Amino acid sequence: MSESKVFSLEGKSLKLDTAEDIEPHIKALKDNEDVEEVRFLGNTLGIGASEALAKVLETKKKLQVANFADVFTGRLLSEIPQALSALLTALLALPNLYTVNLSDNAFGLNTQAPLVDFLSQHVPLRHLILNNNGLGPAAGILIADALTTLAEKKDAARKQGKEVPHLETIICGRNRLEAGSMAAWAKTFAAHTGIKEVKMVQNGIRPEGITHVLNHGFVHSTQIETLDLQDNTFTVKGAKVLANVVGNWSLIRDLGVGDCLIKGRGGIAFAAALQKGKNTKLEILRLEYNDINAEGVAGLAAALPALPALRRIELEGNKFSAGDAAIATLRAELAKRREAAGVDDENDENWGVGELEELDSEDDDEDDDDDDDEAKAASDEEDEGVEAQEKAARDIIADQQAEDANVAQRNDKDVDELADALAKTDIKAKQG
Repeated sequence: MSESKVFSLEGKSLKLDTAEDIEPHIKALKDNEDVEEVRFLGNTLGIGASEALAKVLETKKKLQVANFADVFTGRLLSEIPQALSALLTALLALPNLYTVNLSDNAFGLNTQAPLVDFLSQHVPLRHLILNNNGLGPAAGILIADALTTLAEKKDAARKQGKEVPHLETIICGRNRLEAGSMAAWAKTFAAHTGIKEVKMVQNGIRPEGITHVLNHGFVHSTQIETLDLQDNTFTVKGAKVLANVVGNWSLIRDLGVGDCLIKGRGGIAFAAALQKGKNTKLEILRLEYNDINAEGVAGLAAALPALPALRRIELEGNKFSAGDAAIATLRAELAKRREAAGVDDENDENWGVGELEELDSEDDDEDDDDDDDEAKAASDEEDEGVEAQEKAARDIIADQQAEDANVAQRNDKDVDELADALAKTDIKAKQG
């Protein structure tokens, strides 16, 4: 994209409260009829500034990318919804806007409403980036529900003969989504079957949530190319469900399940699934810090013929010796592939086995703690656990909505009483 088509105030640390504050900074945007990308990240926008900017943005019909990451730092909780609503309402008027980045803004239950409204309506949306927004499971449910509604609207538009893009990217990491929102997210992924990239790292998702979203959501993601679920908790249960589902992802290129506590038997099951030859496009596999044992690593080495595109595997922090024969096999084969690709640099981080400690912890042959639990827990019981957590989160939503309604009613009553008092004062003044 040429510079003339990009407008940027990125990283200027501007504190723009009013329309007058922002006016000199957006004059070039006003005059640019061909702008395709705007970047406002790293500034802070008040209500007046946001409303003034919105009036300009709604006229930019060629706009394709809007980056509003980290634009409400230092703002009062009461300011954010109105400022956000102004911006997103303007974006709804843009038929070519397909990428929206709202990362690093605080969107909890008190501030999510404008975002939910936008996401449920913006049919052109292809790429959504919501990283580090502090959603929590309750607001996470509302976001997922909105995206499911969006899928319905996209489908309805297609039935009318319109060309409508699929939602291809959802990046929603570091948001404390937890297991309680996974039933809602599973519906989202089941509805958006054209999804290509999902990153939901570090969300505190427990095994019952992982198994649910895999079994009921990602099982339908046959077009997915990048999936990153690192730093959530699978245990053996989640790993075995992953093994059952991974064969559906024939286009997967980058799979991240590091720091997920897959454990020994989970690693063995997952390696066996890869050996079936249904993931021939897989290039990068991230499996760090998972308690995978030597048998699991041997399974990964045995899967190499079924993974002809594999060029990078991360295995640091697992339970095997760095000098294991399977590691030597992996290193030799990936080095051969690097040379065949014409890459001379032996230390190229895009190739080979990730750096290992001189000696990783040896597998001490302890039983996997979760195997007994897995044998006892049927999938319907796991679903019930997720549904119970979802109900708890939805109860929080209902309580918040009731509180908001009460506040609105009290505000309306206060306004009415003030109006009556002013009217009486006016009448007395005229009579005097």
